[in-house]
Amino acid sequence: MEPIEITSANFETEVLKSDTPVLLDLWAAWCGPCRMVGPVVAEIAQDYEGRVKVGKIDVDAQPELASAFGVASIPTILLMKGGEVVSGAVGARNKPQLIEALALDTHAEAAA
Repeated sequence: MEPIEITSANFETEVLKSDTPVLLDLWAAWCGPCRMVGPVVAEIAQDYEGRVKVGKIDVDAQPELASAFGVASIPTILLMKGGEVVSGAVGARNKPQLIEALALDTHAEAAA
């Protein structure tokens, strides 16, 4: 499953009310490290399909969401469960580093 675009219009439904953990990629088109992380996030969306929902928030298009999370640097990757941030990572990372930083296996298995 491809990552979904998260906006202020669908944030409550897709993120806050999600039955599964949600990985959020806060990014911008002009951000080089964000473009490096994008394919990694897409791979995670495929690998964890059905266990983790993956969404992307364009911080330029959705500044209120970026502000709500206190994002100071991008890419910022957050893992949310039950509407709460449970882990996060800032900066470009490879797939194993990102999975470890987010404790993704632990949170995904708990949701399964």
